[in-house]
Amino acid sequence: MRIICHGIDLVPVARIAKMVADHNDRFLERCFTPAERAYNADSRRYHEHLAARFAAKEAVMKALGTGLADGICWTDIEVVRGAAGQPGLQLSGKAAIVAATLGIHHWVFSLTHTDELAMASVIGVSTRKS
Repeated sequence: MRIICHGIDLVPVARIAKMVADHNDRFLERCFTPAERAYNADSRRYHEHLAARFAAKEAVMKALGTGLADGICWTDIEVVRGAAGQPGLQLSGKAAIVAATLGIHHWVFSLTHTDELAMASVIGVSTRKS
């Protein structure tokens, strides 16, 4: 396994809560997949979960070296849940194409959040031998 790239991002939970309050469905549909919007939607920690997912998307864009450009959409990057509940990343669209071009075959990924801050760290790796 060879490390290709790394990205990290920190997001204030209040920033995401304000975006939801100010723009509601427009913001949510632009930035999150239906599954991400549904995850813990009735939880009092909903904004923390959204902020962590937003941080993950930002971290991936940093790792890919693109930012929100070149046709990459927020929803091209999705935080998914594995069978045991562990978070994972699923890329589609232009984000998947850029990752494949860079030789990324797998993501090592971590999320954390408090009531004030959410953080994500992503490492794109190649599973091919050099």
